[in-house]
Amino acid sequence: MSNNSKQITLLATSDIHGYIYPTNYLDHQDQNLGLAKLATIIKAKKEQHDVVLVENGDLIQGSPLTYYHAKYQSESDNPMVKVINHLQYDASVFGNHEFNYGLAYLQATIKQSNHPWLAANIVNQQGETIGDPYLVKYIDGVKVVVLGITTDYIPNWEKTQHIKGLQFRNPLETAKRWVRDLKQEERPDVMVVAYHGGFERDLATGEPTEELTGENRAYDICTQVAGIDVLVTGHQHRSLAEKQNGVAIVQPSHQGRGLADVQIDLVYENGKWQVVDTKPTLISIDDTVEADEQVLELSRKQEHTTQQWLDQPIGKIDGDMKITNPFQARLREHPFIEFINKVQMEAAGVDISNTSLFTNTIPGLSSHVTMREIIANYIYPNALTVLRLSGKDIKEALEQSATYFQLNQDGEIVVNPAFVEPKPQHYNYDMWEGIDYQLSISNPVGERVVQLNYHGKPVDQNQQFDVVMNHYRATGGGNYTMFQGKPVIKEISTDMPELITDYLFKRETIAPACNQNWKVIK
Repeated sequence: MSNNSKQITLLATSDIHGYIYPTNYLDHQDQNLGLAKLATIIKAKKEQHDVVLVENGDLIQGSPLTYYHAKYQSESDNPMVKVINHLQYDASVFGNHEFNYGLAYLQATIKQSNHPWLAANIVNQQGETIGDPYLVKYIDGVKVVVLGITTDYIPNWEKTQHIKGLQFRNPLETAKRWVRDLKQEERPDVMVVAYHGGFERDLATGEPTEELTGENRAYDICTQVAGIDVLVTGHQHRSLAEKQNGVAIVQPSHQGRGLADVQIDLVYENGKWQVVDTKPTLISIDDTVEADEQVLELSRKQEHTTQQWLDQPIGKIDGDMKITNPFQARLREHPFIEFINKVQMEAAGVDISNTSLFTNTIPGLSSHVTMREIIANYIYPNALTVLRLSGKDIKEALEQSATYFQLNQDGEIVVNPAFVEPKPQHYNYDMWEGIDYQLSISNPVGERVVQLNYHGKPVDQNQQFDVVMNHYRATGGGNYTMFQGKPVIKEISTDMPELITDYLFKRETIAPACNQNWKVIK
């Protein structure tokens, strides 16, 4: 580079979800994921380039390692923070899952960090941001400003006590105001917005790709906010590296499977460094990338303890409760689904429950159940909520679930593409216990519930029922708006993995059952 031109590099991770070692915790086989493998690339990049390194949210929750730490070792140093401190991250952005273990746990995480946590749109009752709103970093005379913003949809998912006293302001309006003010007051040479949220519209056409609830606002931000050079996104677990409206946009997958890399070219003109080009790319982890030994060593003891805990025997299944075909398990009741609903019903003391099969990789339970299997099946730290619902609410919820399916050109039932792209949302299809129902997919959307009975009698829309479900669903998450504002009869604070463990411990051996109380037909 000449004296009047420079190149700097922005590196970003997002949605690491507690993965350091290259393992998915389902078995002991190495996988192409995790911060230890990313660290190898990050360190090499830092040796070659002037770098700004940003973590874009959902760092401290999502794996057995972080679950075990939060539940049993919270007084010890956070394993994720140890690694990002070692890698000398410049900043972290708050993700929605940062709040899953409560404010005290999050505050301890922030205190251990050697860098600021950014959230310009999350404020306390005094209107003060809970972290820093932005970061200023000088690289060889170039002034880089990184503004941190988080999806404001968090109150629709999170337990009230975990976000008590916090306000989540509109990301788009926050970006408009802060970018405008920062351009005037800080006069950055490079303006970066790191947003823990995703794209609500197709990048090519601008057409909505989801219901426009406000959960994701990245398209609006990069098309309506002037002055942004780079927009880092996340939350949707997508792999993106392109330009939109002249803005370099990146989203580096999840679980440490990718690293966003944006080369920023500048020239010195009129007494100031000017961005003349940005080149967004995504570096994917593959078999050629070795895990960094220093990073592995930092968390080796905690990883070993977690692995021992995962291999702890819990109970036995006298029969078959494995998921071999997730699609079929969503068409007609599977013993594993009935088992989960029964656990919820016993914990809540009610006789109606709903649950989902979270992903297509959920394995079900083998004959000898370990903690590893329980965590592999119930991958979220969800607690339970009991809502009082009307028959009308239940029917509307079933109709929403029925949108998961459609008929293809051959008249076969298939998954609605909206539940697969741009982000898989298999967890937004629920299956119920305690009622009898049928969904007919050949019927128009909104008219697919063709049978709905309770104790052998048709459900009246004005009847009242107490229903247990996970907290995410009870707050209306997944477009289940019919649940919002309904009376909360009971909240069970114990997370589902612990409830499943207790259920198995008490019985030692479970005989799978399946009463076939529901099915999906053409």
